[in-house]
Amino acid sequence: MLGNCIDKVRSTVPLVHNITNYVTVNDVANILLACGGSPIMSDEPEDVEDITAICGGLNINIGTLNQRSIEAMFRAGKKASGLGHVLLLDPVGAGASALRTDTAVKLMQELSFDAVRGNISEIRTLAVGSGTTRGVDADVADAVTEENLDGSIRFVKNFAKRAGCIAAVTGAIDLVSDGNICYVIRNGRPEMGKITGTGCQLSGMMAAFLVANPEEKLEAAAAAVCAMGLAGEIAWEHMQEGEGNATYRNRIIDAVYNMDGGILEKGARYEVR
Repeated sequence: MLGNCIDKVRSTVPLVHNITNYVTVNDVANILLACGGSPIMSDEPEDVEDITAICGGLNINIGTLNQRSIEAMFRAGKKASGLGHVLLLDPVGAGASALRTDTAVKLMQELSFDAVRGNISEIRTLAVGSGTTRGVDADVADAVTEENLDGSIRFVKNFAKRAGCIAAVTGAIDLVSDGNICYVIRNGRPEMGKITGTGCQLSGMMAAFLVANPEEKLEAAAAAVCAMGLAGEIAWEHMQEGEGNATYRNRIIDAVYNMDGGILEKGARYEVR
């Protein structure tokens, strides 16, 4: 049951180290607190190994790269891997520039991630850039739709299997796979795209879910995706006349704060393929 996953986050209070982008760092910290986790932010190379050593998970987000933060990502990532900690990559903007693409591909090559979360274009860039897929897999569409769902599921399963991690592709329809089975998730609201950082928040929250549910990592990743989408639905129901995306952002965090396993289990909309 996916609802159990958020209850375990609240009961264990996992500590997550985030090397995330400057645009959304505050929102990532707040969503981690809202779901029951505990956040630490550090991207100073001389600091990150000590910080990640005391955490249970590391969330690496490449949204605002610089040479210092890139060094920090590799140092923290190798430390986390050596300690057997949960490691998650959010390849924000992979494919948009050579630096982002090369950094994301190199991170995938040198570190063993438990999960990678991004949109379909970012995941496709990793697949092609790392040389792991060819042919039809490299031609997956820019958005997951009901019409191309079967092909998208095949692509995500194949990427997850070859990358050796959970792949979470988020969009209008979310796909979460470990290479063998795939959760097809239909929670969320289109208005969530008007808020900067919902994806970044989800990556931080997913890291916490993975730390808290070590024996059920696929279910934990799917639960995090469902929880974020459901929070977007609940928050939208509470919007008042005259309120906009700033209020909507806060209401999403509030919805996560007030969510428990029962609410998640009742509201999660998914099928397993």
